Amino acid sequence: MAAMRLILDEALTPDGWQRDVLVAWADGVFTEVTPLADAAGLPGVERVAGVAVPGVGNLHSHAFQRGFAGLTESRGGGAEDHFWTWREAMYRFANTIEPDDLRAIAALAQIEMLESGFTGVAEFHYVHHARDGRPYDDPAEMAAAVVAAAETTGIGLTLLPVFYAHGGFGGHPTHAGQRRFVTDLDDFAELHTSAAKAVVSLPGGRIGVAPHSLRAVSADELQALVSLRQAGPIHIHIAEQIAEVEDCLAATGQRPVDYLMDLVDVDANWCLVHATHVTQAEIARMAACRATVGLCPITEADLGDGIFPGVDLVAAGGNFGVGSDSNVLISLPQELRLLEQSQRLNDRARNRLTRPPKSTGRTLFDFAANGGAAALANGCGRIAVGATADLVVLDRTHPALIARDGDARLDAWIFACPDNPVRDIWTRGRHVVIAGRHVARDTVAAEWQRTQLRLSNR
Repeated sequence: MAAMRLILDEALTPDGWQRDVLVAWADGVFTEVTPLADAAGLPGVERVAGVAVPGVGNLHSHAFQRGFAGLTESRGGGAEDHFWTWREAMYRFANTIEPDDLRAIAALAQIEMLESGFTGVAEFHYVHHARDGRPYDDPAEMAAAVVAAAETTGIGLTLLPVFYAHGGFGGHPTHAGQRRFVTDLDDFAELHTSAAKAVVSLPGGRIGVAPHSLRAVSADELQALVSLRQAGPIHIHIAEQIAEVEDCLAATGQRPVDYLMDLVDVDANWCLVHATHVTQAEIARMAACRATVGLCPITEADLGDGIFPGVDLVAAGGNFGVGSDSNVLISLPQELRLLEQSQRLNDRARNRLTRPPKSTGRTLFDFAANGGAAALANGCGRIAVGATADLVVLDRTHPALIARDGDARLDAWIFACPDNPVRDIWTRGRHVVIAGRHVARDTVAAEWQRTQLRLSNR
């Protein structure tokens, strides 16, 4: 991509809030970030009014689940309705979609991510096979559909093909609802290679690996997957449900995080997704190894998972980011707001995740930007030379932002905006959201409508 230069009225840089910031980029990477630039001496350079902040990585998404958002809000005939009953409905939907359906669903989800302030996504992708459970001729055909969506939307994509081999601890067999997910190590290696070839076509595309969970992967398989990933990120669901913790204790004698860390070398390349039910000792271990904890507050609340002990992780010096997971509702500020407010409800106190002298909104935003960058491994999260040229520009004339400066604007965005003040988004220097709307929204929305109508009759 050709070199580009802008002057940002105000921008959040690693050195704090700066005014009249000249930014330049080439090939999707910032090559210059200079505050207090003399606009008069730079004829022809476009000035961008508003408040610019770095793009944030969405560190956990199952794009296909956007297609059945809102369809699980009636209670079944059983005594309880919880994650495990929701999972059965999810399996039924997963077994209806074809590659073209996934492409349309993923594209709309990605547009909604971009319009809310996420500029990249780690796609935890596990619907691999055809509807009858047999591999496609290209084993990564479904993954390629997600890549095709990203080509349309311009979102930064870190693709995480998922290894899923068992239905429970101890090599428990899978069942029919999981037939589209399951591979052995040899088949997965072929699938991963094909997925890597697909994602390399995207500017800045990344490939990683995702053992689904400790219940779906044996110890030997997990160790093999760590070797397969080479230098890419590695993500895993862990300790999301109390039943999972109890099953892990019964099978291994250890809680999930302790078992994982004793089995493999967990480091800053890892993203531990959810980790809702952990002890103080496990929190200390997660913080010490510099892994990113992937929190998905909207989904965790929707599924009744529980409340992650965020105050304890921050006190221990740990790292976290946020993701949209089931995509039941996609919003960066709402993920951050619910994360903080869940801590307040739990502790019956305010401003729980603040790290003074920063405000709560600034603290949350910095964690999300840094955690997302680590989990996606794509260089986003900073307006700095060498970082990915992702920019989010907020409309400073939005009613919630009027008479607010510096960190108070982030506080207002996260806690006090009933509607969306995001005005413009650049991803790797590509201007994808203009005046609050994605440039491909109309086309993608029309395809989404056709897809939903088709799926409702399948």
